[in-house]
Amino acid sequence: MRVNVTINGESRQADDVWEGESLLYVLRERLGLPGSKNACEQGECGSCTVYLDDVPVCSCLVAAGQVEGRDVRTVEGLADGDKLDRVQQSFVDAGAVQCGFCTPGLVVAAHDLLNRVDNPADEEIREALAGNLCRCTGYEKILDAVRLAATRGETT
Repeated sequence: MRVNVTINGESRQADDVWEGESLLYVLRERLGLPGSKNACEQGECGSCTVYLDDVPVCSCLVAAGQVEGRDVRTVEGLADGDKLDRVQQSFVDAGAVQCGFCTPGLVVAAHDLLNRVDNPADEEIREALAGNLCRCTGYEKILDAVRLAATRGETT
């Protein structure tokens, strides 16, 4: 089947897609958007989190056939050209990126939180990031990055 979807504001088309193929697979393998990571394939780790119609979802759990005519925003789509979004830049500045596997999902989750809550308390940050697993850090630098991003104005 052919899937027509808007990704990061651009109309895109993927051909020869099996209806049950995951959105994650379509993004990475068919459309060349490797930002979302394939880790658990069960919706448990959050590494593949993207926006689907402005709602964060684990793209490994969304069948490609479900995105026909819908809007997807990936971690790549948060940046404005070469200028990183405040959340992306804060993760870099706070040293919250280690191996980088969990980072895209954490960035999208933090971005969503900061779109809803201007200055979240630590408990709110922890709750918003609870579905994202990181095996490299103790999460403190990730929390620092979200706190830093909160001080930097509006997300895009």
